[in-house]
Amino acid sequence: MALLITKKCINCDMCEPECPNQAISMGPEIYEIDPNRCTECVGHYETPTCQKVCPIDNTIIPDPIVVESNEQLWEKFVVMYHSDRL
Repeated sequence: MALLITKKCINCDMCEPECPNQAISMGPEIYEIDPNRCTECVGHYETPTCQKVCPIDNTIIPDPIVVESNEQLWEKFVVMYHSDRL
């Protein structure tokens, strides 16, 4: 599943540059994750880097609306990887 940034976000700017898929950007009030680009770092790292660098516990959580299997995350990574190379 894609990840979601909750209202606990303090806009510290730590997560956005760490995202290898460029899925994080500033929203109207807090940072947001584009679920179409989020692979939970599958294809890049073993754990999501945004969660690792976030200073506030439980601010970046699995998005309950966008449920994806590990296989689906891999497929999304492969499609993005190839389309970004074109």
